[in-house]
Amino acid sequence: MPPASADRPARRPVLVVGDVINDVLVRPMGEITADSDTRAQIVRRPGGSAANLACWLGSLGREVTFVGRVGTGDQGYHASFFARFGVEAHLVVDPELETGTIVVLVDAGGGRTMLTDRGANLRLAVEDVPAALLHRAAALHLSGYSFFEDGVRATARTLLARARRAGTPVSIDPSSSAFLEEVGPDRFLAWTAGADLVFPNRDEAAVLAGTADPLLAAERLATHYGTVVVTLDGDGCVVAHGGRSPVLVPAERVRPVDTTGAGDAFCAGFLDRWLDDADPVAAAGAGARVARSAVARMGARPLPDDGAGGRAPGPSPATS
Repeated sequence: MPPASADRPARRPVLVVGDVINDVLVRPMGEITADSDTRAQIVRRPGGSAANLACWLGSLGREVTFVGRVGTGDQGYHASFFARFGVEAHLVVDPELETGTIVVLVDAGGGRTMLTDRGANLRLAVEDVPAALLHRAAALHLSGYSFFEDGVRATARTLLARARRAGTPVSIDPSSSAFLEEVGPDRFLAWTAGADLVFPNRDEAAVLAGTADPLLAAERLATHYGTVVVTLDGDGCVVAHGGRSPVLVPAERVRPVDTTGAGDAFCAGFLDRWLDDADPVAAAGAGARVARSAVARMGARPLPDDGAGGRAPGPSPATS
């Protein structure tokens, strides 16, 4: 599935800044046997919330620039995947830390538990993001992971402030309910205040808004952000913006194979439509359609060779 950018006129690119990850997806073939062997399907894929979103956006024909940090030996591997979707990737090589790695345990229902080592992502610096990239961006997207650790948080907050001064729209995916609880919702809300679009899932919204009711959570969070989209897995999403009552946007429920990256795919579909006409309800429908294709296969990204879920191209990531 080649990028569809040839079908669209050239436009200012979306700048996506954040994590690049080596994903190791593990689907046990039965109950996990403690202290012994369990048969499993194990798949290696390139990942990272921000990197996944960039590739989904590129697959939709959107001009995309990505900035992230990788370990020595992985630059070519990850650059090749970005290139297949037309993403202009600026990958800074860290001389000491390895590329971040996540082991994703996928259960029979497609749910996932993640064991995370963010590696080189933790040293992403403002200097890694050339000022010219932000200057020409149609929008800036940041993942919540960039706000959870001191060093990279300073980078994310600086980029957010610069984008706001330039009048560039900013979108943020809060990314992790566990990490939101760890840093505290009030601090995260303060760090990300003023973002134009925020995409919490049901659990993240509950942490940030202090309620398990997604409609109420969206309404509360809309006082901090321009537009809030609370994703509800197969139940669609809730959209709140402009002081209006939250709107429930339903989605067609499908049986998922693997939900890894579904939120990134949704965000990409939403942004792609929203940047064209700024209608958040229509954009939510577009996001749901992209997310449906994401959950139909193992892995967090579109695959260019068949567009649905064949074998990933290229060599395995470097290990040491």
